[in-house]
Amino acid sequence: MQTVGLAQQIIEERGIPTASITMLAGVTEILRPPRALSVPYPLGFPLGEANNPALQHEILAALVALLDRE
Repeated sequence: MQTVGLAQQIIEERGIPTASITMLAGVTEILRPPRALSVPYPLGFPLGEANNPALQHEILAALVALLDRE
């Protein structure tokens, strides 16, 4: 997560919005990436349970919606 957060900051400095999914809210709070969606799933399952496309679509839609905020 640390590498992703640092990469997000560099990309954002160049005017490109970024967003990430995190399962480690504590680490995300320390790194403070520009936009991060915290999900309540175990590591390795950022989009929730397998074979649940409705849930996965909901998570991705929430992630994309973060790109609209400053």
